[in-house]
Amino acid sequence: MMRFRKRVALVTGAGSGIGRAVALRLAREGAILVLVDQAEAGLMETEGALPEDTESLRRVMDVSDESAVESLVNDVIRTYGQIDVLCNNAGISGKHPPITEQDRQEWDRILSVNLIGPMLFIKHVAPHMQARRLGSIVNTASVAGIRSGAGGNAYSASKAGVINLTQTAACDLGGDNVRVNAVCPGLIETGMTQPIFDYARANEKAHKLGSRCELRRYGAPEEIAAAILFLASDDASYITGQALPVDGGNTASLNLPGMKV
Repeated sequence: MMRFRKRVALVTGAGSGIGRAVALRLAREGAILVLVDQAEAGLMETEGALPEDTESLRRVMDVSDESAVESLVNDVIRTYGQIDVLCNNAGISGKHPPITEQDRQEWDRILSVNLIGPMLFIKHVAPHMQARRLGSIVNTASVAGIRSGAGGNAYSASKAGVINLTQTAACDLGGDNVRVNAVCPGLIETGMTQPIFDYARANEKAHKLGSRCELRRYGAPEEIAAAILFLASDDASYITGQALPVDGGNTASLNLPGMKV
């Protein structure tokens, strides 16, 4: 399929994990890529994995820096004249202390990247989509934004915010034919979740990874990328304001400890 042929797609967090999987899939389907991450080495690895004929632009930046976001969007519009797809994927997880031991600076850092970052990109990209009455925005939220137990307090709150941002932005932009949706990944092996996997494997608990999902396994970045590309494509032309769990069925049941064998 070449659903994104000659379309310009901006992907944040493209230097690893889900963001890299999204970039590779978009490239295979013909997209012109704008790749964003704080880690230049990761971005270069992603670029090196792209098909040889892929046209791409790389930018190392902090997604919570509004001046940097505005500058990038202006550069993309000058270079390509349009942005057809925005994938807000950049995110950080933070620590997991109990609520009575929360650190304000940690909350500020996580909310800045996970929630303010997507808001800033939508703020500066959406007007160009509205002007053309064409565009799709896909935010990466998390099952942690749907229910507790999948992340720390700050991370979970930030992802719940992303889900609500998705809904409110969809209402703001729908009249101009700009769609906004989110995916809510379950347990996926990425750089951000690697400590969980390393701990389980080092302590003979690898068999428990993903065991609380209905499919009894964890997921791969490519499985999340497939859902993101569907929502970004014309195949989802009548879908907006939705948060799609891609979690092996994790949120389909009460999923209480000890309920599954």
